[in-house]
Amino acid sequence: MNTSAPAPEVKSKVSEAEWKLRVDLAACYRLVAHYHWDDLVFTHISARLPGPEHHFLINPYGMTFDEITASSLVKIDLDGKKVLESPYEINPAGFTIHSAIHAARDDAKCVLHTHSINGVAVSATKHGVLPLSQQSTFVLASLGYHDYEGVALNAEEKPRLVRDLGDKTFFMLRNHGLLTVGSTVADAFLAMYLFESACTIQLRAQSASSEVISIDPKVLEGAMMMAKMATKGGMGSLPWPALLRKLDRIDPSFRT
Repeated sequence: MNTSAPAPEVKSKVSEAEWKLRVDLAACYRLVAHYHWDDLVFTHISARLPGPEHHFLINPYGMTFDEITASSLVKIDLDGKKVLESPYEINPAGFTIHSAIHAARDDAKCVLHTHSINGVAVSATKHGVLPLSQQSTFVLASLGYHDYEGVALNAEEKPRLVRDLGDKTFFMLRNHGLLTVGSTVADAFLAMYLFESACTIQLRAQSASSEVISIDPKVLEGAMMMAKMATKGGMGSLPWPALLRKLDRIDPSFRT
């Protein structure tokens, strides 16, 4: 793939709402790279565009996440076909997972998937996420698991992915990685931040001692309500403007 190929003048061809979503999604890719959750050019973050057409934005296959810009994102339909001219292609394996979830969950406007070292490590353990940290309480309040079936190229896996995710926000793909869904890009990112943090803390706690302290199950029952209180009801929208400012300081080219 020639990543130096000039992208078409996308901003003039799309609505204001689509351009804003493109900027947010490009920012999310940059943040995943910034926090070292990326896996070279693999894994994906997709976002559904407003409207009844079921159109989505996803990354061009072959770019690292710190290269993604608003213009380089590829606009596709539920079949993975491009609906706006683009010099870039997409990864069919990634879209298998994302299209299944977007089609089944109208509330899943953004689907974020990672192959982070800590996430994959915990996904390979028998008990998965354990109640060892404050972050884990939010994850465990809405967590599903899916057994590994190989690289996600088989459309027959879609119903099982949808079944195992159910109405959950956090999804652990066994021996594979992590996935979060959100009604916005910001919500999906915050969920992944909590997911990654819970996995990292768990691995460090277990490596430091064989005797870890678990959180009382009663605390888990009100975890999501506490999360909403902590974010003033805004969830991802509370830290998102600050995260965009961070990216603007580092490299504002994601907005182009």
